Amino acid sequence: MKKPSSAKRPTPPARRGRRPAVDRDDVLPEYDFSGARRNKYAARYAGGTNVVLLDPDVAAVFSTPEQVNDALRALAGIIEKRRPRPRARRTG
Repeated sequence: MKKPSSAKRPTPPARRGRRPAVDRDDVLPEYDFSGARRNKYAARYAGGTNVVLLDPDVAAVFSTPEQVNDALRALAGIIEKRRPRPRARRTG
């Protein structure tokens, strides 16, 4: 049994007006990308910068990208100091 509704529901943006013809390979009108924005990291990624996605619990520890980089540099320094150095070969 349906409940009577006194308030009209707003029509979703994809269903307003005429619906364009949809080819099977095209995006369906139900998917509304009108509010989408371009990837702000695309140029950096194309330029050779490494983009790393942090897990939410890790990202919560840092408030700026600089803090993340500083922590990683400190960790990299520790790793480098602890890494065994290759021994020089004797010739002769």
